[in-house]
Amino acid sequence: MTDAATGILDDDPVLAAKPENRVWKKLRGHRSAVFGGLLVAFFLIVALAAPILPIPDPAATDWGAVRQAPSWAHWMGTDEIGRDVMSRMIWGAQASLLAGVISVGIAVLMGVPLGLIAGYFGGWTDACISRCTEALLAAPFLILAIALAAFLGPSLTNAMIAIGISATPIFIRLTRGQVINIKSEDYVESAKAIGLPTRRILSRYILPNVLPPILVQATLTIATAIIAEASLSFLGLGQQPPAPSWGSMLNTAKNFLNQAPWMAMWPGISIFLVVLGFNLLGDGLRDALDPREH
Repeated sequence: MTDAATGILDDDPVLAAKPENRVWKKLRGHRSAVFGGLLVAFFLIVALAAPILPIPDPAATDWGAVRQAPSWAHWMGTDEIGRDVMSRMIWGAQASLLAGVISVGIAVLMGVPLGLIAGYFGGWTDACISRCTEALLAAPFLILAIALAAFLGPSLTNAMIAIGISATPIFIRLTRGQVINIKSEDYVESAKAIGLPTRRILSRYILPNVLPPILVQATLTIATAIIAEASLSFLGLGQQPPAPSWGSMLNTAKNFLNQAPWMAMWPGISIFLVVLGFNLLGDGLRDALDPREH
């Protein structure tokens, strides 16, 4: 029988045995993961399409339309100086998603190599990396990000660097633990026995096997990074005005909760939905990539 969605023959033992087909089938059957993926895809499309959408300039002011309620002219209302909230929401999605993806990218690029080295070589190398990791983990994630962002200076770029450094210990510890489990497998021992260089063993036999849990953790950490970016922007350490950011919009909106509640409602709902989407997608990936489920 042929699966209409994928064109895969369900009865074909060769295709059914492929891990990627099993993972995709498992993920498709995870309804909450599909819903999360749709939420993430929606926000990504909106953020990428911002330059071509027929919306007002997010920085354009209209003193005749200050704090107007949602209407046909301004679907999400206007802010304290007459700027269109929907336009600022759409452009603000770029800052939030960019911060989430790039911050996690920094954490993965720094944390995975260190975790590979610590887990594979062990000894004093592992001890040194592990003690530094534990020192960073001793500080709460958001507090460390705020401290680093304050030290580097207020800007979106510095906020992304601060969040990335703060998230790095998570990936060091995860990668190290996975490598310690994998390096004792027979295929790794065989690769050592025939004299393959360490670099080839790490890249060919160990790294591919630690990527699935890293992918799941990265998806979940993007959600955390988006909240962190919004928090830093709320405190004035992230995206700087007049550039729009959901966190800075909430900071402004807190002064007008009674007069213009829509100013806080839309960025708050958007942060909730995009974080929910990444969390649901991450949970689905974790179930789909779990070898015990195959």
